[in-house]
Amino acid sequence: MADRNITWHGHQVGADDRARLLGQQGAVLWFTGLSGSGKSTLAMALEHRLLHAGRVAYVLDGDNVRHGLNADLGFSDEDRRENIRRVGEVARLLADAGLIVLAAFISPFREDRARVAERVGSGFFEIHVATALEVCEARDPKGLYQRARAGDIPSFTGISSPYEAPEAPALRVDTAARPLEAAVDDLMALLAKAGRFVGSPRGA
Repeated sequence: MADRNITWHGHQVGADDRARLLGQQGAVLWFTGLSGSGKSTLAMALEHRLLHAGRVAYVLDGDNVRHGLNADLGFSDEDRRENIRRVGEVARLLADAGLIVLAAFISPFREDRARVAERVGSGFFEIHVATALEVCEARDPKGLYQRARAGDIPSFTGISSPYEAPEAPALRVDTAARPLEAAVDDLMALLAKAGRFVGSPRGA
């Protein structure tokens, strides 16, 4: 909805000064993959590593945002797209504030992820948690695959609804083949190589 009576307000602290003060540039690492692939586990482990290294980071988790921000949305294709749109805007604002945002969402549709990437800009990094369906289903930590196979959950990604895998992600991780700490090392290296760490961590 376009409303000509609203205006974007700039900040007194510019992007360069913000980066200098925080010792980092804001970024959005978007973890996408099937349910049970390890998105949240990987994002939470990276958040832990970043925070203990003096960096400012926060995980936006798919289940968590549906407790509040997106509590009004279901799981139709339309609602899933709106879910990702809203979260993308929140992630963009947090990255603009200088945080390293770790967004863990199935986000099955390429178009929706591309729209978030366009909104965020150069600080967006798509992370494909490419754990195979059979591994995810064997894990089934929430019992969702079993319910989906029984027909209790309609339009379940990977079973009765499609998942469109990234074609050229910044990083592809198979959590069944790559140990967690090694995968976190890979993500830290990605951030460093991309120049998101621009100085000493806060408090160093």
